[in-house]
Amino acid sequence: MTASHRIFGSEMSPYSVKVRSYFRYKRIPHQWIVRDQNTMAEFQRHAKLPLVPLVLTPEGEALQDSTPILERMEERFPEPPLQPADPALAFLSALVEEYADEWGNKPMFHYRWTYEDDQLSAAERIAKETLPGASAEQISSTAEMIRKRMIPRLRLVGSSKATRGVIEGSFERLVRILETHLASRRFLFGGRPALADFGCFAQLYECAVDPTPSRVMQERGRSVLRWIERMLDPRAEGDFEAWESLGPTLLPLLRDEVGAIFLPWSTANARALEKGEPTFRLTLDGTDFEQETQKYHARSLAVLRKRYAAVVDRSTLDPILEEAGCRTWLA
Repeated sequence: MTASHRIFGSEMSPYSVKVRSYFRYKRIPHQWIVRDQNTMAEFQRHAKLPLVPLVLTPEGEALQDSTPILERMEERFPEPPLQPADPALAFLSALVEEYADEWGNKPMFHYRWTYEDDQLSAAERIAKETLPGASAEQISSTAEMIRKRMIPRLRLVGSSKATRGVIEGSFERLVRILETHLASRRFLFGGRPALADFGCFAQLYECAVDPTPSRVMQERGRSVLRWIERMLDPRAEGDFEAWESLGPTLLPLLRDEVGAIFLPWSTANARALEKGEPTFRLTLDGTDFEQETQKYHARSLAVLRKRYAAVVDRSTLDPILEEAGCRTWLA
């Protein structure tokens, strides 16, 4: 029997459930270990960063950061393949995953810590998860501490009264696009999950369990919710589709979210970092959007651009990116 991996994570962490979903899909033997007060010491012995998920391999290797974890596991567990064989589709899947990881996290974090019902719900669930067996009084006091600590962090994702419309509009548009796209297929690229599914599912799963965004999804995204349910323990149910069948309903995601929102924002952040500017501002969806400059986002964009440059034959890919308004940001 293959030795078991250990995943230190949290149900409240989109990147944790992303990794767990991948391990379930690949049927990689693993233990899901909630990082709580009982497991924190062991987590800290292995983690270079104070962030979940942390994966410990049977050989003792410690892995962090969800996308590199998936890429490392893909080397060891290549079947079923995570990406379509078509290089153009593989890149588009990686592009959507990048969008979900870097921009899709904003609506999730925004809803969770902007509205009181969501704040109270999330803070209580985090307290219960991290303090197993604690008294009601302990849970209540810890939840309030968590709430007070997290609300000021909204500025780190650019969430404010001024940007609320941009962030919530992006979320509602994403749900609308995916509702149409998933009404006729099981996963984003066809009959089996791709890298893009794991990235998008993770952020939307968290939205689906928070009061305010879940109401939006119940009203407008029932196909999306069924896809989220499938992604909790995904299976290959068919083949990847060709762009000809994917394009009519997937192009709006690439055009209206990735090309119009995510890539301009990510590029503005990278430029601000190059200039040493602590904040940056741009117009998104007709609104001024301002945020603190983030090093990680800039590094992530650089990796995405290298991935694009590595596609040897872009004769199929570039026309799609051009139509979606994405290519200029990647070249």
